[in-house]
Amino acid sequence: MRILVLGATGYLGAHVTDRLRALADVRVIGAGRSPGAEFAVDLAADRTERLAKTLAAAAPDAVVNCAGATGGDPVTLAEVNARGPAVLCAALREAAPAARLVHLGSAAEYGPGEPGVRVAESAATRPVTPYGATKLAGTVAVAASGVDAVVLRVGNPVGPGAPATGLPGRIAALLARAGQDPEAVLRLGDLSAYRDFVDVRDVARAVELAVTAPGPLSPVLNISSGDAVPVRELVHGLARRAGFQGRIEEDTSGAAGSARSAEVSWQCSDVGAAYRALRWRPSLGLDDMLDALWDAATREGGRAA
Repeated sequence: MRILVLGATGYLGAHVTDRLRALADVRVIGAGRSPGAEFAVDLAADRTERLAKTLAAAAPDAVVNCAGATGGDPVTLAEVNARGPAVLCAALREAAPAARLVHLGSAAEYGPGEPGVRVAESAATRPVTPYGATKLAGTVAVAASGVDAVVLRVGNPVGPGAPATGLPGRIAALLARAGQDPEAVLRLGDLSAYRDFVDVRDVARAVELAVTAPGPLSPVLNISSGDAVPVRELVHGLARRAGFQGRIEEDTSGAAGSARSAEVSWQCSDVGAAYRALRWRPSLGLDDMLDALWDAATREGGRAA
């Protein structure tokens, strides 16, 4: 089985690639903008004809799209998250119509949730940020493409290698720099929001199951923990692991908050459909995520020193 992974060197893509390479009788082919990629692919810029030629050369049995932008201006987000999946599907129809596409979406597509309620795939989508809106546009493009495809709508991924562009990775990096200085101060935004964190290794396992599942799958499947956790709990859990002796100060005015978190105080997904379709359920909890994230941050800090 030949599996083409787009965005193979990114945070999610690297974990997915490692997981798929462990399978027997599988050839994993990396594609993306990284110089080390076997095939050069830029979903933000490639035309359908060029991408179709790349797909024909790769001859994949399955394609996993881990490429995406989490930050940047709305134009960049739209080019990568909305245009990219649409062009990919058009190229697949032309060059590899039998290949299965597993596309990584985001729970940000749902927008604000109702406290205490787990959101199912059939719920209305009401994204409030350009990120969520462009991810939703990508999901719609994939679901309406007519190819054998499934969108895995991922919650907030946490685990080893989390980038500093997201809150978990940023907090880990800040704590690693602060060390055990009792005078250190971490000035953060409002941490009262609830998020549905999921271990990045569980996400990779869901991709494996989606790639190898027989027969067609539902257009969208939630991949998350199914539990909402206060962001404050994640931050303080990392601080405990770091032995942080300083102060954590929250700015509750909203001035220091993340644009991606604006107006979304509760986010939690129902993962029952993923279990019924893939026999997938999360196997790792928040403690596992934070242990792995901090261990990796500590190793990176040691190498940097």
